[in-house]
Amino acid sequence: MIKTVIFDVDNTLYSYTEAHKEAFKALTAYAEEKLGLSQEDFEKLHQDTEKELRAYMGNVAALHNRCIRYQVMLERRGIPLYPHVLKMNDLYWNRLLEAAEPSDGALDTIKALKGQGIRIGIGTDMTARVQFLKLETLGILSYVDFLVSSEEAGAEKPEQAFFARCVEKAGCGADECLFVGDNLTKDVLGAVDAGLHGVWYCPKGAGKTADVLQITELLQLLEKASAW
Repeated sequence: MIKTVIFDVDNTLYSYTEAHKEAFKALTAYAEEKLGLSQEDFEKLHQDTEKELRAYMGNVAALHNRCIRYQVMLERRGIPLYPHVLKMNDLYWNRLLEAAEPSDGALDTIKALKGQGIRIGIGTDMTARVQFLKLETLGILSYVDFLVSSEEAGAEKPEQAFFARCVEKAGCGADECLFVGDNLTKDVLGAVDAGLHGVWYCPKGAGKTADVLQITELLQLLEKASAW
């Protein structure tokens, strides 16, 4: 019997892809106006910096820290850090939050699960504060019983330490936890390898792999969770 449902955040409870487009558009406009960088130049600098940080830092939560990313970007170009790093960080996240909207059925699904006595968890590769802001903006935070970020766990999905922390907070057995996410490898197979049930959220249609349970709408969880 499922006692806890744990949700990924980005591209699961809302479309990070679409919200990021709007945030990055605002960031690019800032870079052109304030830093004298063309859109093409800024995009390449952003990509090169992310690759550099990934190679240097490894798979850790701090990789998602935009302050670090923008700091290193400006250092590479010899551009003063003040006042741009903080302004760019705030601009990006504020615009992303403005553009973020709950995935279809997300709120109704979570409310219904709570009504059935199921605990609601969040399992996310990110720094905690930003994810709290997202969940608050989406209207979901008040329904959340616990949150595990990779910042807290010291490991990112699909590492077992991450899912072990989720199960610990769930307060039940791993086989009584259901993990829902859009990333097959990190969210679903990672959860399954750790002994949890995994559900692959594919809003644009079923994925190519048929060996895992797939849903195209979050509301489908209501019938899936009751099946265990």
